[in-house]
Amino acid sequence: MPGIIVGIDGSRTSDMAVAEAAVLASELGEKLHVVFGYEPYRGAAEIQDHRVALEEMGTEVGNRAISQARDVGAEVELKLIDRGPVDALIALADELDARMIVVGSYGDSPLKGAILGSTPHKLVHLSKRPVLVVHGDEES
Repeated sequence: MPGIIVGIDGSRTSDMAVAEAAVLASELGEKLHVVFGYEPYRGAAEIQDHRVALEEMGTEVGNRAISQARDVGAEVELKLIDRGPVDALIALADELDARMIVVGSYGDSPLKGAILGSTPHKLVHLSKRPVLVVHGDEES
């Protein structure tokens, strides 16, 4: 069972993506892989403190996502991956031969996404897998 990958970052649109992905996983009988991709700043002596803080954040938002997914009957697991979000999502999706990647977006224009490099924009262009972008009205 390859599963569905959903990226989380703690935002309201991330919660919306988890809700959509959990329903899809449950209905399709797929495992939901909740992914928090992070890449600590690599230039400071405080890198370990930064890594620990990011892992704690990932665990906190991940546990919230797990609870949300289980509420709709999805089989779910959390993955904290020490890579940037796009690389983490694509690598795990490829490793698991996932059905799709799901992420939230708060509505950057395509031009802004192309210039600033939003996660959804990059995934749509770099992933070999289907990408479902769940749009929200605003970022929280």
